[in-house]
Amino acid sequence: MGSRERKDALYEQLARVGKGLASGKRLELLDLLAQGSRTVDALAAAADMTVKNTSAHLQVLRHSGLVAARKDGTRVWYRLADDEVARFVIALRDLAQHRLAEVERAAADYLGQPPATEPVSRAELRRRLDAGDVVVVDVRPAEEYAAGHIPGAVSIPADELETRLDEVPEDVEVVAYCRGPYCVLSPQAVATLHRHGRSASQLEDGFPEWRLADLPVATAGQAAPGTPR
Repeated sequence: MGSRERKDALYEQLARVGKGLASGKRLELLDLLAQGSRTVDALAAAADMTVKNTSAHLQVLRHSGLVAARKDGTRVWYRLADDEVARFVIALRDLAQHRLAEVERAAADYLGQPPATEPVSRAELRRRLDAGDVVVVDVRPAEEYAAGHIPGAVSIPADELETRLDEVPEDVEVVAYCRGPYCVLSPQAVATLHRHGRSASQLEDGFPEWRLADLPVATAGQAAPGTPR
């Protein structure tokens, strides 16, 4: 094999990662897996795909080295291969946002009118948590909260917030968070809280960014620093 063939072979291997990311649905699956491991059925339901299509996408992601799997009886659980994958996907998202105006327009179409209040940074939220003058609400599905959440956060999925408002104190600032900056759940939660006269803001990004910043994380009701693995 000549030098050109060897070089081509090298770049073909590098391109495997790019091929794994070359699908909006696969990027969505990676976003979901950044919240915690899931079965194929759960991923299919969350991504509004058939189990067959979801499984096919997951096989591409496995072949690209982006996800890993383990078998538990008759079920297969998938997870991100490691935190470097999560960081890479976030970097890809940020690069696309800065390079493609269409990303911002698509995000605005999907997320709708942004809340009137400014988003809260991770550093500011941690300061408020330490001061004890904020209520943090995790509005992701309950299984994502169980896999890992900000210590002290209350789990109230967005679609339950309207009927569970009595669990949110009226005289304290509320900060809602979900999967990340392109997650519609926290803006919807903040809008709901505002309609009911509550003071509320959303976290500037989401739980994966919080965890990857080496901020404290809790799992199964127990606070623990670092990664919920």
